[in-house]
Amino acid sequence: MLKIRSLSVQYGERPVLREVSLDLKRGEVLALIGPNGSGKSTLVRAVSGVIPVAHGYIRVDGQDVTHLSPMQRARKIAVVPQAISLPPAFTVWQTVLMGRTPYLNFLGQLSQRDKEIVNQALTRVQALHLAQRQVGDLSGGEAQRILLARALAQSTPILLMDEPTAHLDLKYQVSMLHMIRELAHHDGLAILLVLHDLNLAAEYADRLALLAEGQITAIGSAGEVLVADLISPTYGLPVQVVSHPLHGRPFVTALGAPQV
Repeated sequence: MLKIRSLSVQYGERPVLREVSLDLKRGEVLALIGPNGSGKSTLVRAVSGVIPVAHGYIRVDGQDVTHLSPMQRARKIAVVPQAISLPPAFTVWQTVLMGRTPYLNFLGQLSQRDKEIVNQALTRVQALHLAQRQVGDLSGGEAQRILLARALAQSTPILLMDEPTAHLDLKYQVSMLHMIRELAHHDGLAILLVLHDLNLAAEYADRLALLAEGQITAIGSAGEVLVADLISPTYGLPVQVVSHPLHGRPFVTALGAPQV
């Protein structure tokens, strides 16, 4: 569904991503992990077409992203950004309706189908009961669900999510990640997910890609990527990786102070 080859991105003269290649399949959750500043959010922005590519290509369903208009990209790729401030005076329904923008006619008129899709998106994230609430009255967990619903209303095959569990308590983290996995496995979306928590990535992602200094240093299953010899030098921290007693997936624990 998504094919990235030899992708390089620069901010001015500074290289941020270097020769990044990966594939994302329909029905899959691929988690991007790596320390702060490794290029995870930059990769999301590059795939969504927000920032220019210095080298390489990004293809969605065989089409080069750089050759698509913003409207065409918005029908292929939806983005759930890091926690942002939503317009507080808008209702939840109005906010999710923004996801239908790529499909509105030149007069901006809504069809019955648009309204149905908004309601379906709110139902999918268990937030239909919030439809007439003002966004400014929502909790952090509720607001994050509304951002996801807005992305689902775009009806795209690919979903990019940049730290969707940031600033959420454990209950909302688990709820959000369960929802993300369901969207991939049961709805067939291809989901690229930025996560800081390695153990949540191991539990909820189908594959992991480890970014370090703008390069992918490992990609594969949690068992292939979450190994001490890879994680410790990447994060500058001595770690131990054990098998989780309940589900058997890798579980990473820090053993000491960071290496300076």
